[in-house]
Amino acid sequence: AALAAGATVAATAAAAGLDPRALHRWCRHLFGYGPKTLARILRMGRALALARAGTPLAEVAARCGYADQAHLTRDVRDLAGVPPTALLSH
Repeated sequence: AALAAGATVAATAAAAGLDPRALHRWCRHLFGYGPKTLARILRMGRALALARAGTPLAEVAARCGYADQAHLTRDVRDLAGVPPTALLSH
């Protein structure tokens, strides 16, 4: 939940009473990737939900913690293999 809310990996580990390496092992076991990748995926999900609600991509980027719209686009393309507009058209 902390990662979904945008908390850092270190803060999430501390809130859960775990060492960051223990959190990493736990995430890899449950999800198949580390907590940083999980945080990126969750942030992308928040961004896509806002965009689907009609929020312009530049505003989505700012509200979700991306540096700019280009950063949002690069992150979505890296994680999903397509630009955000391709995901929004489905």
